Amino acid sequence: MVKAVVGANWGDEGKGKITDMLSKEADIIVRFQGGANAGHTIVNDYGKFALHTLPSGVFYDHTTSIIGNGVALNIPVLFNEIKEIVDRDVPMPKILVSDRAQLVMPYHILFDEYEEERLAGKSFGSTKSGIAPFYSDKYAKIGFQVNELFDKEALKEKLERVVVQKNVMLEHLYHKPALNVDELFETMMEYRDMVAPYVCDVSAFLYQAIKEDKNILLEGQLGSLKDPDHGIYPMVTSSSTLAAYGAIGAGIPPYEIKKIVTVVKAYSSAVGAGAFVSEIFGEEADELRRRGGDGGEYGATTGRPRRMGWFDCVASKYGCRIQGTTDVAFTVLDVLGYLDEIPVCVGYEVDGEVTTDFPTTGKLENAKPVLKILPGWKSDIRGITKYEDLPENCRKYIEFIEEQIGFPITMISNGPGRNEIIFR
Repeated sequence: MVKAVVGANWGDEGKGKITDMLSKEADIIVRFQGGANAGHTIVNDYGKFALHTLPSGVFYDHTTSIIGNGVALNIPVLFNEIKEIVDRDVPMPKILVSDRAQLVMPYHILFDEYEEERLAGKSFGSTKSGIAPFYSDKYAKIGFQVNELFDKEALKEKLERVVVQKNVMLEHLYHKPALNVDELFETMMEYRDMVAPYVCDVSAFLYQAIKEDKNILLEGQLGSLKDPDHGIYPMVTSSSTLAAYGAIGAGIPPYEIKKIVTVVKAYSSAVGAGAFVSEIFGEEADELRRRGGDGGEYGATTGRPRRMGWFDCVASKYGCRIQGTTDVAFTVLDVLGYLDEIPVCVGYEVDGEVTTDFPTTGKLENAKPVLKILPGWKSDIRGITKYEDLPENCRKYIEFIEEQIGFPITMISNGPGRNEIIFR
């Protein structure tokens, strides 16, 4: 059976923990899009980890971790990450890398930095991991697939062609030093030697695994609102964050995805620029940020303080709908235990009209939140394992949100640890 774990909002919903938890039952975990530009924080028996490229299931010795063809593969980052976990006594994970995955080139990272610098105040809030230049090249058909590393002559010839184009931009647009083909080629040969033992025809491997009725988990990065088609364009990422893309980014038939677990946070947070209707500021935001997540709400990749907001029913309902949600995993609920009252955004006021439908970006910029105040439960709920043992106001909060978003909340996370979860 194939399950997908994806985010409903801006990313940072707590997918890492949910994937880590569901990986216990999985045989294979596949990362199907994005690159090392976002991270998943995981707390388990080995300690606390921030993963960027590795699937969140690498901590179990019965699983195979796959880097799918849809991923932006930064080879040195992947291998540093493997080294980091192995150095901390995690057994060497079984890893396969798709022969069709494309490489983040050293110049992608440079172009990302130069472009953010050039845009200055109008930048996209990029993590400078090379992701937008990588996907631009992929769709302009001047990217490099893993399999191309193994044909030296063709690789050198293509590098020479691509570098001509890059150097024109470096000289005239960015006024930066030119790229050297020979140096790049040497780097590519180092990449080849690193990745060679792991390269695999992933779609054929998964086809066989599905025939053998293996449990496969597709792990998404970021969330619905960062999708380039359905998100808050242009303040989005460059690859599709939706479960539907899991079929393409892993190379499996779409009808094989039977369960879509969409992770939704009990309040809102976002890293990077873009419209964020339920955002809060000042002391109120600082307090929530400080108490939030495990050790506070700061980006797993960038360490940037996340922007904070109350739960947004409009964005979450839309985010779940566009994912094709079958199950909602509701996370970090324990964080809200300090509040007397909890505001929830139940609608947007746009041009004097109240709507519960998520609008396009231009309208979103002018939307004001319509808030409903719910009573808090004023207690620490960590350690509770049964739904009926939660305080009444806590259950009412969950049920109110479930009704507003229209999708079943079947898992409730009440702490960062692997076992701090309530099944409903």
